[in-house]
Amino acid sequence: MMIKSSFKIIFSLPAFFLFYSTAQAQVDSTRRQTIEITSEYKPDLRNMVKINLSATPISPDTGRARLAYNIPAQNLFFSYQPVALSPLALNMDSVVNLGDRNQVKLGFGNLSTPYVSGALSFGDAEKSLLNIYGDYTSSRGNIKNQDFSEINAKAMGSLFIKNNELYGKLGLAQHEYYQYGYNHSLHDYSKDQLRRSYQDLNVGVGFRNIFLNDLGINYNPYVEAHSFGREGIASETTLILNLPVEKKFGENVGVKVSLLGNFNTYQIKNAHLKVSNNLFQLAPEFIYKGDKFNFHGGVTPSWNNNELSILPNLYAEIPLHDNLFLIQGGWVGRFIENSFRTLSGENPYIQDPIFLKNTKEVQYYGGIKATISKHFNFNAKVAYLNYDDVPLFVNDNFDGKTFVITNERKLKNFQIHGDMNFINQDKFTLTAGLDLNTYTGLKDNTKAWGLYPLKLNSSVRWYAFDQLIVKGDLIAFSGGKALNSDLSSRNMKGGTDLSLGAEFKINKQFSAWADFNNVLNSHYERWNNYPVYGFQGMGGVIFRF
Repeated sequence: MMIKSSFKIIFSLPAFFLFYSTAQAQVDSTRRQTIEITSEYKPDLRNMVKINLSATPISPDTGRARLAYNIPAQNLFFSYQPVALSPLALNMDSVVNLGDRNQVKLGFGNLSTPYVSGALSFGDAEKSLLNIYGDYTSSRGNIKNQDFSEINAKAMGSLFIKNNELYGKLGLAQHEYYQYGYNHSLHDYSKDQLRRSYQDLNVGVGFRNIFLNDLGINYNPYVEAHSFGREGIASETTLILNLPVEKKFGENVGVKVSLLGNFNTYQIKNAHLKVSNNLFQLAPEFIYKGDKFNFHGGVTPSWNNNELSILPNLYAEIPLHDNLFLIQGGWVGRFIENSFRTLSGENPYIQDPIFLKNTKEVQYYGGIKATISKHFNFNAKVAYLNYDDVPLFVNDNFDGKTFVITNERKLKNFQIHGDMNFINQDKFTLTAGLDLNTYTGLKDNTKAWGLYPLKLNSSVRWYAFDQLIVKGDLIAFSGGKALNSDLSSRNMKGGTDLSLGAEFKINKQFSAWADFNNVLNSHYERWNNYPVYGFQGMGGVIFRF
């Protein structure tokens, strides 16, 4: 019964609402039914932010930057030195170029002059490198016994170990001259009596750092030994030490200390003469390199044959006008080591010396350096020099064919020096130098025998095109003072020596070369009674492999 009642109620409810709605509609049929919504809520998800993988382009800068470049002068191509009257030996090139260092140079010229030279290179220049050089030449002049010959051989090598380089050299040289400077109408000598043959065997070894280490220290200890002699009659041994260490404090300040030693023993067997000539130096130095000026300051205590001398080492450079001009000045001193080897190299016609003394030099100087444009540099300075124990060469008092070494205790020199160079990359090079010397204050000699009052030298190298190189050298000097064998003095004539040469590259392996020395055929005398060769021409080929 309860269930039936519930069904009746459920089914009667729709009829009730339908009846009620109809009744209301009949009450006011003109009234519009509306439903007002006062609030509404709709769930909504926010749009996800997407990552933009493409970079936003930078806005262009319409401003024009002003770029000012300060390019230094192109002075990286170093100049050649003037050639001597005899053919030059093959000099070592500091730039490693393995492809061009294996070569043989052959030639021949007037005065019965053969010329042979060669160079070989081994190694990759990264782990090791070995260069071997050698040359031979000789000439016979128009004067009796005006002959000479020379043989040179040298090996230089390097072994690269991490940040260091172990390097060394081994050399052998034999130079032969004849003392032809005598009156040939009064004397007649055999070639054995006039022969002066010098032999030099030398070896050197050093060790240096290639890169600056963590402590900011540079080092380069070096030891060199020479065994020099003349035909087994006079002999000399020399040991040379150079132990420099440099410490840098930042970019501008540094300290350098060097130990220098030159220990020499010379003897003449037949005369039972033995001479020691030793020099030891300690050279501390303070270095400052800044934008306003550069300064080197120190002193050099030196023990010259156990006699102590304190040498100055003070010099500075002040740049002006954007480093185009430099004012330079200094007070510096040094010792010039005189040995049988060095003196015979300067004058091969000397007698065997009976004493050896080192020369002490102290100079005061001032001047300017300048760089004009990108290619031209010049240097000019005035110096006042004081010398102690200067070796001078005078003719012997018998026939004048040999030179006796005489010592001058004091010598002063007022010197004017100038040099310039014009370098246009590797295409053209012009250099020139001038020295004007005024010697005064001598104590033991009336004149500075054999020294130049004026000397001028210049050199030009022109790479006309890829296959042709043209060169020229000029040496001019005024005559010095000479003391004859009869003790009379004379003013020697000056000389001018012009040399020209060229090399033409035929292909990668072969080149042709020609050298012409003393083109003006000037028979001047560098040493009294010894006129030089006249015009000398040579030519030949170069084979590279």
